[in-house]
Amino acid sequence: MINIDWKSVLSQLQYDVQNPLLFNNGFFVYFLVAFILCYYLFRKNYKHRAIVLTLFSLYFFYKASGAFVGIVILSAFFNYGISNLIFKAKKKIIKKVFLFWSIIINLGVLFYFKYTDFFIDIYNNFSQLKFDPLHILLPIGISFFTFENLSYTIDVYRGEIEPEKGIVNYLLFLSFFPKLVMGPIVRAKDFIPQLKKDYFVSDSDFSRGFYLIVTGLIKKLIISDYISVNLVNYVFDGPNLHNGFECLVALYGYAIVIYCDFSGYSDVAIGISKWMGISIPPNFMSPYQSNSVSEFWRRWHISLSSWLRDYLYISMGGNRKGKFRTNLNLFLTMLIGGFWHGASWNFIIWGAMHGIGLAINKLWSSLFGKIKIVPKFITNFVFGIITFHFVCFCWIFFKASNLDTAMQFIHQIVYQFTFDGANEYFENYKYVIIMIAIGYLIHLIPDSFSDSVIEKQKSFPLVYYVIVMMGFIALYSFFKSAEPVMPIYLQF
Repeated sequence: MINIDWKSVLSQLQYDVQNPLLFNNGFFVYFLVAFILCYYLFRKNYKHRAIVLTLFSLYFFYKASGAFVGIVILSAFFNYGISNLIFKAKKKIIKKVFLFWSIIINLGVLFYFKYTDFFIDIYNNFSQLKFDPLHILLPIGISFFTFENLSYTIDVYRGEIEPEKGIVNYLLFLSFFPKLVMGPIVRAKDFIPQLKKDYFVSDSDFSRGFYLIVTGLIKKLIISDYISVNLVNYVFDGPNLHNGFECLVALYGYAIVIYCDFSGYSDVAIGISKWMGISIPPNFMSPYQSNSVSEFWRRWHISLSSWLRDYLYISMGGNRKGKFRTNLNLFLTMLIGGFWHGASWNFIIWGAMHGIGLAINKLWSSLFGKIKIVPKFITNFVFGIITFHFVCFCWIFFKASNLDTAMQFIHQIVYQFTFDGANEYFENYKYVIIMIAIGYLIHLIPDSFSDSVIEKQKSFPLVYYVIVMMGFIALYSFFKSAEPVMPIYLQF
């Protein structure tokens, strides 16, 4: 007779602050299997499917963030209610009042959790009356679902959508577990209508979902984590201990780390959604192949950049009020986008630099965009190199723990650059450098190649998928670090 330790089972089902539930958590496999079985049983009735998916999504968030799941629920009820008030109001001024309170409440909650200690620190620097930091814990995913709430109420106000009649569908839109903690940022007008369609997953959907899940896990759990643990973190923790060449290699390493980390997690989210019959647009499109800063932001974290464009940049006037206002709007949009990432001067500087880069990019295009002196492939190559290194330079402020560390990192590259010890460096970190190269090679794979693989594996038997997954598990077991590496964007 098998004896089951029910206390141990119960403890596994409860939230563990030291081991939150994420895609790289072993418990997620059991969670996903249980979910797929239940979801498939109720696949023929969209209302039942929505209830099952909502319950599993809320449980996922509970396992990832504990009691903060209550914030998601309260947030859903508040925005569901106020969107209906906006829709039903007869006068424009009343609609604006309700929208105002929607924005104030949503941003107020975000501000309290994310920025209170930051502004207390600023106040303490300029005042003799000191306040102790509150050390407020940040709910996972609050920046993402706050932006989703705002896009929903703004779309209702603009008359682009009607408010959802059922609270379950809106709660599901907000809490949908594949994208809840790290995005992509989805919009209700794209997401909710899919919930009401008949459940259907084509061979292409299953194949694409499998491809995205496996390649996403490889990017995140193998490439990103390995480079981060074995090189990048060491150098950024103490740049003064490394010469400029070593810092530069670590910077190139971090560029691929953050890409593989975030795009990998996004790919897994999109792939799992595909298996549910739900399509989420891609969030990354080979961003380091960009030839300008503008193009980079059309390829990097697409859901955020498009949100900032549609709900912030355009609301401020966009490019409709002259060149000066256009450039100012670009700068302010990116400055706010940087501040969205975190309560730190580093993120503000990072956002400001990208804002300046976008403004210079637009000015350059207006002055020289139509002039063709050299072949296009040469200009694309040159501007591609410039854009990549500008983005990498900005990553220094994004990654460094504070401004002093960022400046020390830059100082080492500029004033302490030397190839002395390069042979020993390559010998000690040869496997990490190989992994960095693999990361960039994967980044250069054209979409046509991925599409051909997805198309071909449609006809493969189930054993193929099992073998590939077992191969990934074996590979992951070899490269797995002693401690799990938390996703970079989990802090946002």
